Amino acid sequence: MTPVDAKSGPRGPFMRLADALVDPARRDRVVAVGLIAYVAVWALYGALAKGSQDIHFDMGEVIAWSREPAWGTPKHPPLSAWLAKAWFSVFPLVDWAYYLFAMVVATVGLWVAWVLSGRYLDDERRPFGLALLTLVPFYNFHALKFNANSVLIPVWALTTLFFLRSFESRRPGEAALAGFFAAAAMYGKYWSIMLIAGLGIAALTDRRRRAYFGSAAPWVTMAVGAVTLAPHLVWLSANDFSPFGYALASHAAADVWTVVAVALGFLGGAVAYMAVPAALVLMVARPSLSTIADALWPRSVERRLVAVAFWAPLLMATLAAIAARALIVSLWAMPALTLLPVVLLSAPGIVVPRAALARLLAIAVALPIAATLAAPGIAYVIHRNGVPNYATHYRLLAAAIDRAWHETTKQPLRLVGSYTNIVNGVVFYLVDRPSTYDVIGPSETPWVDDARVARDGMALVCPLKEAGCLRAVEAYAAARPVARRLEVEISRSYFGVSDAPERYLIIIIRPREPIDLRH
Repeated sequence: MTPVDAKSGPRGPFMRLADALVDPARRDRVVAVGLIAYVAVWALYGALAKGSQDIHFDMGEVIAWSREPAWGTPKHPPLSAWLAKAWFSVFPLVDWAYYLFAMVVATVGLWVAWVLSGRYLDDERRPFGLALLTLVPFYNFHALKFNANSVLIPVWALTTLFFLRSFESRRPGEAALAGFFAAAAMYGKYWSIMLIAGLGIAALTDRRRRAYFGSAAPWVTMAVGAVTLAPHLVWLSANDFSPFGYALASHAAADVWTVVAVALGFLGGAVAYMAVPAALVLMVARPSLSTIADALWPRSVERRLVAVAFWAPLLMATLAAIAARALIVSLWAMPALTLLPVVLLSAPGIVVPRAALARLLAIAVALPIAATLAAPGIAYVIHRNGVPNYATHYRLLAAAIDRAWHETTKQPLRLVGSYTNIVNGVVFYLVDRPSTYDVIGPSETPWVDDARVARDGMALVCPLKEAGCLRAVEAYAAARPVARRLEVEISRSYFGVSDAPERYLIIIIRPREPIDLRH
């Protein structure tokens, strides 16, 4: 029989879901099942909505890095490459598996946010906060493009969780985990220094700081973090700190007013991503001005630590960008929202009725389902409007390269060369899983040298309309034994509609053929 409430009548499915989420005996299991479903539906959305194009070249670059194991890469620390390598040692190298992986990474961050909020939110507000986070695009739409930003979502969350626990308990185990995950965050992207600085500010401004710094906890955290990060620091020294050069070159600006405007735009954009959750809390709880003030600057010491830990990394990033004259974007705030539910909901004056929780759960469930139902239409519209950077042609171009290579030699394709967007786009789809060579910026692919090309050969490819790429590949091929060159025309069809054809030049540099000792 359907459960009946004397006041509200028959309880619908979302009210029953709300009941389960506030039940201590059931809630963790229900959240785990719900997040698994969340991963599956959003990964399906990604596969369908992006079905008219191929993976983003940033995602392909992670795959290229994963094929050259090291303690660093020319652009970023190696965590994203390590995780991708582990994932694709189990799953096939296909688009849907990549979108599934991207959603698993982001959803781990949601689970950590659920665990963390248990210390600060009551039974009603805790699932409400988790549902709010699922409405933030960082955890779905943006998360589908796996890169050095999205990989930070779970490690920032874990760092924050264990820092807060170690600050309050001062237990060495939790302090060690805080240090380990802080180092893991640095292995994801150097941007994580903002998180570490923010958590440090939170500790230093808390009235309990004497007890914390007088214990072993902070020193255990720092020691474990330093030991964990040491191999990467050695790698950086041995490689002339090349990722720092990339970061400074790609995000530098000379005009101080532009930097100020962009930095404030970063902060404003980060706040804008919080707008929907904040608006829903205001609508549901109708807090007084004093309650809002208590949320922004909490009266209790425990909640104030959380508020500072939440805001300090964002404010530090804004000030640091201005000081360094660096251009930053609001997408870099992706991993910074773990504490948002606690900040929005932990003030004592915030009350979340069970019916409001049920309505929010209905919205949170409807959004990914509606998006997935619309996904084929989204893919069709994207196809009709066109996609930049030749992103509809990567797999077809890879098939043409594979065909040209294997018609030329019996050796596996070990190297593919082009400029950044093309080479990192096609590498994901090449059968022999080759490494990459950037013909425009060879310093970004330091694993390729003349000896390797002489031994393995290379397939070079360029769109005919890209003059800079053509000049680079022609110059490179001129000094090497060219076995074959051809032009191919590629057009992709989706639901019977073909995109604009593009012509590409493919040059096959002959590999060194093995000596047959039988003759």
